[in-house]
Amino acid sequence: MKVLIVKLSALGDVVQALPVAMAIRRQLPQARLDWLVEAPSAGLLQGHPALDQVLVSPRGQMAKNMGWEGIKDWLAKLRAVEYDAVLDLQGLMKSAIFVGLSRGRRKIGYAGGKEPLAAWALTERLPAFDPERHALERYLDLLGPLGIMRPARPEFGLEPAPEALAAAAGLLAPRQAGRPLVVLHSMAKWESKLWPTGHWAQLARLLHQAGVDLALSGSPADQPQTQAILAQAGLPEGVRDLAGRTSLKELAAVLSLADLVVSTDTGVMHLAAALGRPVAALFGPTSPGRTGPYGQGHQVLRLGLQCSPCFLRHCPEPRCLSTLPPELVARTVQAMLRRTRP
Repeated sequence: MKVLIVKLSALGDVVQALPVAMAIRRQLPQARLDWLVEAPSAGLLQGHPALDQVLVSPRGQMAKNMGWEGIKDWLAKLRAVEYDAVLDLQGLMKSAIFVGLSRGRRKIGYAGGKEPLAAWALTERLPAFDPERHALERYLDLLGPLGIMRPARPEFGLEPAPEALAAAAGLLAPRQAGRPLVVLHSMAKWESKLWPTGHWAQLARLLHQAGVDLALSGSPADQPQTQAILAQAGLPEGVRDLAGRTSLKELAAVLSLADLVVSTDTGVMHLAAALGRPVAALFGPTSPGRTGPYGQGHQVLRLGLQCSPCFLRHCPEPRCLSTLPPELVARTVQAMLRRTRP
């Protein structure tokens, strides 16, 4: 069997879709399994044990004058394989275009979602899903039409390679023996998901005073934020600012070495959970039932205001996070560390 998974973005969604690929590989070990993804998340999938090929969407390159010849070459690569099944795990118009252009005897996805018209490219439509179900569980539903059993315990296949672990250890060195490591990830794509910079700084101070080693994660674009946290925290030493210093695989290795991760509702939160690390997740405008950290041992911190979850990307008065006290988060983190490091 030849299968193409179309899951373009974002990082957290790609991570949560990995159990689909792992289940196919476990139950059909001889299958050819390819994945179409956008460039920002491609590095996580390259070399993944479940995948034979990673196709990178040219959407970003098109915006940079990819040229007609380049587009034709990419389409030829997409259409070089006639797949037995194409799974659209994105369910948006941007994925439907690629599903429609691909060669597949069966094209499977949901009939409804954020953009119901995206189902035009499908030959088999599952009934509209319940949006209150966790995203990972919804993705696994698409195994049914292939005759693949749902795994009793979803696997992600994200075990860091030795070279990535070595790079992560170097970034975190030197470490004092016996001190727990907590990674703080302060960024998110939605403005409404952000916890105030001053709160992160206060959390860093409290955890540092409690004898916790800290690392700040992020992309190169996040460096002004991580530097502001360090400046406000007044902790020039003892905290490692890793923003912009890791590839996705190296970031995964850093997270795998952490005793705990504190994060907003974003891709790093899902990546940490997939690696089996305890997560303290800060939630405001979104629903932890839909997109919370998957698995056991995590703690969602939210105020549960009447207006939350609102699913608004921008909010004139984001009290759901601005009034979430760093002292509460620090106490929760220390309690979680005591459970995992008695």
